[in-house]
Amino acid sequence: MTDKAAEIARLLAPTVESLGVELLGIEYLPAPGGALVRLYIDKPAIDKPAVDEQADGDATEGELPVSVSIEDCEAVSREVSAQLDVEDPISGNYTLEVSSPGIDRPLFTLAHFRRFAGETAKVTLKLPQEGRRRLTGVIARIEGEAITFLVDGAEFTADVDNIDKARLVPDWAALGLVPEKPGKSAQGKKQTNKPTNKPAADKPTPAE
Repeated sequence: MTDKAAEIARLLAPTVESLGVELLGIEYLPAPGGALVRLYIDKPAIDKPAVDEQADGDATEGELPVSVSIEDCEAVSREVSAQLDVEDPISGNYTLEVSSPGIDRPLFTLAHFRRFAGETAKVTLKLPQEGRRRLTGVIARIEGEAITFLVDGAEFTADVDNIDKARLVPDWAALGLVPEKPGKSAQGKKQTNKPTNKPAADKPTPAE
């Protein structure tokens, strides 16, 4: 994440978590007409209870994945919008978007890379290394703050602080899916035609 995105994430994380979801990270994309602030949220997996062997057979343990719903995205959007209105951390106009991670989920932290070790990721670096800023490779290992990727049979190591963006690359053939960008989202909760230094929000206008 950029420094601005990290600042906004620290501000909003408690609000998001109070709604029972996890703030994975934030993308802050400034533009002449107004910035885009995109939040990625997820629901922590829940423990799978053990099965009584005498009643139903073999015992099972592990985690059950829980999907983010459009209602979750809308609830987070409402609460975050209200907080941004009060805190005002973004100068100028912006558009707020809240989304689930989707299959090609973004990776923001060392914990994210560690969780998906062995998977393929597409990475953009903040500063060039070895003459490149973009790479696609398998997440081989994490040592301290360094992440090593296997790129075209060779190892490439980057510090997590030098990673600007990273996303998993799904094996679409194995999933039996046509490539597309999945993920439920709630967006358009902010307008971009508000005065500078105030986040645009849907507010009633006087009756004509």
